Amino acid sequence: MNNLKVGKRYQIHSYKHNHKIHRAWDEAVLLEIHEDYLIFGNKRTKVTESNGCTWRTREPAVLYFFKNSWFNIIGQYKENGIYYYCNIASPFIIEENTIKYIDYDLDLRVFPDGSFKVLDRGEYKYHKGMMNYSDDLDKILKKELTTLIELVREKSGAFEPGTVEKYYEIYKKMIVTEK
Repeated sequence: MNNLKVGKRYQIHSYKHNHKIHRAWDEAVLLEIHEDYLIFGNKRTKVTESNGCTWRTREPAVLYFFKNSWFNIIGQYKENGIYYYCNIASPFIIEENTIKYIDYDLDLRVFPDGSFKVLDRGEYKYHKGMMNYSDDLDKILKKELTTLIELVREKSGAFEPGTVEKYYEIYKKMIVTEK
């Protein structure tokens, strides 16, 4: 993480357990570097699916990637509040200006009122069998989902009120400065 630079644009690649690309985001601007996680921002970025289809994100987002935790967090800045989309995923690595991680299907959707819903349990079960997730991996992923839910309930870290808004303001200033 020594050659990372705040303000620099990076790509994001999500893979599946079988090492096949799942989804790619065109860019995310590095906003802050911490010892065990990175914070990025983006808005209306192009996303390419594994089948080649593309689309653009609809709203500004603040993204948290962790060095040692098996999840990442996307805070979505919407008109009616902050929503979070959390992926149960491997810790990130960085190669060739690209943030890379393995997506393990299970997701946590958090709503502005603090309520949440676990998504894609069926997809997880299917891929666990198809790609032979080990019992140890299964335990890690389920434990990390529990940890993530605890963070939501405690409103700590990325879920602390005002955090996404603060980083979105930093992102906007960085984008204006570079023009």
